[in-house]
Amino acid sequence: MATGSQTGAPTTDTETRGAATTGAPSGAPAQNNIQDRPSINMNTYANKKSAAVSMLDLALLISIAFRLKDVINRGPTFDLYILLITLLSISLTLQIVVGIMLIFIVKWDLNKEHNHHKLNRWETFATIFTFLIMIINAFIIAFGDQQPNSANTTFPA
Repeated sequence: MATGSQTGAPTTDTETRGAATTGAPSGAPAQNNIQDRPSINMNTYANKKSAAVSMLDLALLISIAFRLKDVINRGPTFDLYILLITLLSISLTLQIVVGIMLIFIVKWDLNKEHNHHKLNRWETFATIFTFLIMIINAFIIAFGDQQPNSANTTFPA
């Protein structure tokens, strides 16, 4: 163990913190106390998380917009044209609503006690809408991969 000159004083910062914070002798290893770690600003953490979710929402929004364009280009001869246009429109609308909700959620300060109820309610609704978007998009994927007039196609046995 490296110690200072002949006085036996600790020479490393770890040894000094170990002696100061844990009450252990200077030669004992320092323990990681919660007080030694920097505190996490929950508002910053929540804002970063919401920003990441917003970017994923934007990516999904772009994907659905391209899918809507594809269905419109196929035209009404497509078997499930009306159903897919309806599902895609509902999905786009819900995604825009969730995106707007996330903008407001990021603006409110989580560290203020009076915002907790409002933030909890808005995050609950955003989660419900996101779940509905997921269900709708599952139906879009299930019904959207058919070729035009596929009902007239015969499949080999």
